[in-house]
Amino acid sequence: MAQLPSHARVVIIGGGVVGCSSLYHIAKMGWSDCVLLEKNELTSGSTWHAAGNCPSFSGSWSIMKMQRYSTALYTRLADEVDYPMNYHNTGSIRLAHSKDRMEEFQHVVGMARHQGIDFDMMTTEEMRAAHPFLETHDILGGVWDPTDGDIDPAQLTQAFAKGARDLGAKIIRFAPVTDVRRLASGEWEVITAQGSIRCEKVVNAAGYRAAEVGRFFGRDVPSVAMAHQYLVTESVPKLAALNGKVPLLRDPDISYYLRQERDGLILGPYEWQATPHWVNKNDPMPEDFSFQLYPDDLERLEFYIEDACRRVPILGKAGIQKVINGPIPYTPDGNPLVGPMPGVPNAFEACVFSFGITQGGGAGKVLAEWVVEGETEWDMWSIDPRRFTGYVTKEYTRAKAVELYQREYAIGYPNEERPAGRPAKTSPLYETLRAKGAVFGARAGWERACWFPRAGKDEAENQLSFHRTNWFDAVGEECKAVQEAVGILDLPGFARFEVSGDGAAAWLEDLITGTLPKPGRIGLVYFATKSGRILTEMTVTRFAEDHFWLMTASGAEWHDRDWLLAHLPADSGIKIDNVTAAWGTLVLTGPKSRTVLAQVCENDLSSESFPWLSHQPIVIGMARGRAIRVSYAGELGWEIHLPNEYMVGVYQALWTAGEAEGIRDFGIYALNAMRLEKCYRSWKEDLSTDFSPLAGALDRFVKLDKAAFVGRDALFQEKQEGPSERFVPLIVDAGTADAPYLATIWKDGERVGLVTSGGYGHRIGKSIALSYVRRDLAVEGTALEVDIFGERFSAVVGSEPLYDPSNSRLKS
Repeated sequence: MAQLPSHARVVIIGGGVVGCSSLYHIAKMGWSDCVLLEKNELTSGSTWHAAGNCPSFSGSWSIMKMQRYSTALYTRLADEVDYPMNYHNTGSIRLAHSKDRMEEFQHVVGMARHQGIDFDMMTTEEMRAAHPFLETHDILGGVWDPTDGDIDPAQLTQAFAKGARDLGAKIIRFAPVTDVRRLASGEWEVITAQGSIRCEKVVNAAGYRAAEVGRFFGRDVPSVAMAHQYLVTESVPKLAALNGKVPLLRDPDISYYLRQERDGLILGPYEWQATPHWVNKNDPMPEDFSFQLYPDDLERLEFYIEDACRRVPILGKAGIQKVINGPIPYTPDGNPLVGPMPGVPNAFEACVFSFGITQGGGAGKVLAEWVVEGETEWDMWSIDPRRFTGYVTKEYTRAKAVELYQREYAIGYPNEERPAGRPAKTSPLYETLRAKGAVFGARAGWERACWFPRAGKDEAENQLSFHRTNWFDAVGEECKAVQEAVGILDLPGFARFEVSGDGAAAWLEDLITGTLPKPGRIGLVYFATKSGRILTEMTVTRFAEDHFWLMTASGAEWHDRDWLLAHLPADSGIKIDNVTAAWGTLVLTGPKSRTVLAQVCENDLSSESFPWLSHQPIVIGMARGRAIRVSYAGELGWEIHLPNEYMVGVYQALWTAGEAEGIRDFGIYALNAMRLEKCYRSWKEDLSTDFSPLAGALDRFVKLDKAAFVGRDALFQEKQEGPSERFVPLIVDAGTADAPYLATIWKDGERVGLVTSGGYGHRIGKSIALSYVRRDLAVEGTALEVDIFGERFSAVVGSEPLYDPSNSRLKS
């Protein structure tokens, strides 16, 4: 057994596939002074009992990239580290029972092909030719993933471990971590049963024990262990007679996978009777569960076994050799946690993987980039631990984990608002709007009205579809009301930081790509990564020389908080207060908004006294707040920012004042439709670290003549060379479905771009796709095509903005 060293540059806690992959990738990047600590033997957690399937299929662009990297790595890893392992690249078939499933497959095929993976749609005849034992009489079709297959999880983990050791990294087994301490030097002391080790950076890769390790850091890791059960059959003579293996089979509409294991089969359902473990004091996590399983419970799988036997009849003639029922950790959205540990400097997470085998290789790469370089090659917000904030409690995580397990293969509809764990955060107006019939969706835990059903219309339930659905016309009327009269929207949850203190302005100037607004004004600012990518967007409200509000997306609260604090000079007098929970926002917008607001306040609301992009204190009744003249809808309007205790009273006052003007509630679906018409970018859709501000056509917010700011050198070089792609709005001659996120854009049979936001603009009466296209095509009037669920529709590059191009309505 290796001896515990006294110091390392990086310590990784957890010896499963992800921990060993992370160690290997960090060592490959040149940081060989790294140590992995394992409580028991390598693979003793979830890795050893994993089924070992390796799909590239995903509805997430970034997860697909991560899985694609893994499968490509696994084909060469044995030679790369000189360690033999079994990786069977059989390909896989996914079945579709419905038109909606076929449309989902068409979209994922387009994503995969854009990434260089040769996915194909399949007919039933092609499926039977690939899998001779498959019954397809009730199937519409399917999709082929050529990179899929299965791998031995233990061999894979040991291959990573050998590769890491060969590069100089160390692995210490039987060294359970009992605590961690932050030292005055900024280093970490990791305390184990074998002694202590100091390190610069530490990684929680503890799998389903990640929450236990997280508590050492004061971190509540959102993780619940779900029991995933699969059965392995005895030898099947017809499989034994084959030359090679049949493809892996998935039936997502029934919810199981079926693949060949030697001469038998593995059947793994994701059953509706989802079973979480270790969730309360009556069912505590054992001190050690290494290489252990839960008791078999085949009764809850009966429906799935019967269906699979009808689908592949040879399964029904095989005896069961063994049943595996082990813990698989889940986060609230089913994606793992990889990246900086929220609120904890120089600590990282690479844990809570529901699909750790297929994601392990890519996760190791991403984690290593975070540790060594401080940023990743791909935008990986989908797995960033900071995407979950304080509302994510153990009960919330349990509820969402059960929901996710039940819907593991559910169709990924773009506007599905799943109910589990809700409501988590509500504004003071939640009950008022609910009484008015609002249909809500959750954004970063906050309940926001999506739309308001019209009287006598079947619009109170969200009818799921990839096409325009039952709320389409209701949203259109809300947009029309905002355009012609006045609308009011409760918009809770803006992440809001109050920054003050001597030197605050100079500090911010060194961080942002552009310039700060003057006191009394507001402005958009962008923060870049050191490689010149778009890190985040904030609205700056400037009160005085060194006094600001920084407002950002609700989901960015922990992301942006940690970034600001990490760049705050240790000896400065600058103060950053997170005041997100204390404030709410009412949006009052439309050509009659001035008339309505004037009835309840004494401010001079004329454009001369209260110009666009300015702010003033405001008193409405007994409430004191701040009015900002800005509108994400693109009409004359104000955001009224108030302490939460005043929200109900001010809303009622505005509603009463606006009744004669035709005031109407509107929701975030209408707001999204209107922001598309104005080409306003959305964070983590149109704005991400996959793109630079220059590619994003944000040149006016990039001042390269500044002495310095984060990312300046990279942006200066890009400016000289010109970005390879450019943000543009497209007008699409679409049918009944608008362009989905990450739809492929074509020109003369060549892939030339991607859609980042799509939807219908009710004020202009056209389908819109905000997109990034090859730079030479980013010219108004250029004819292109957009792939919408397998069918190409004509599109043309428009001029930004598409609605009210002179901004005369905003400035009126």
